[in-house]
Amino acid sequence: MTVEKKPGRPARKLIAVAALAGILAGAAAVYVMESGSGNAGQDATAAAGGKQCPLARDTAAALTPLFAGQVAAMMAVDEPRPLPALTFEGPDGQKRTIEDFAGKTLLVNLWATWCVPCREEMPALNALQKELGSDRFEVVAINIDTGTDEKPKAFLDETGVHDLGYYRDSSMGVFNALKKEGLAFGLPVTLLMDEKGCLVSAMNGPAAWDSDDAKALIRAAVAASPDA
Repeated sequence: MTVEKKPGRPARKLIAVAALAGILAGAAAVYVMESGSGNAGQDATAAAGGKQCPLARDTAAALTPLFAGQVAAMMAVDEPRPLPALTFEGPDGQKRTIEDFAGKTLLVNLWATWCVPCREEMPALNALQKELGSDRFEVVAINIDTGTDEKPKAFLDETGVHDLGYYRDSSMGVFNALKKEGLAFGLPVTLLMDEKGCLVSAMNGPAAWDSDDAKALIRAAVAASPDA
């Protein structure tokens, strides 16, 4: 399905879906398949998270009023914390983890070509990265299609999504690790993480990431960094 969209403006259909996601925040998303995990997934307790992410709670509190409009489904986590080692491949085919992005605020998104809401959302994520991507912020969109790179790369080419780095986990291990953490119920799933790799908030379901609401949230998240 082709989504017609004016530059800088979220697609109407995606806005409607995002609005519905806000109403149903916390409900399970759709189009999920499970597979064997390539990530072991270590439990992160609230106590440990509090010790390792002492400033992230203030960040989450400051951002909560911005979880509105097109990003209303975003919810602050009960206790900001680092996540288990999420292993995936980078554009060069080498293994990456969240720790490799230290110093950047991250919007981590899991997507697949068989997930219709994901396909609707990718151009918006691409636009967000194009406008706000920097040495302080990155959209890390991780494709979890099983099999080869053919389908996801073809989809990105067809939709003109060229500003996002190509991150990939064909084992679906990242999804399964996040599911174990109680963060992933379906696709797409999106995490907001601070510059120290601490999880601040999470969302299940799509959003209009090229909207003014989304940009305001990301700008505030980057500004909340102690190094900003």
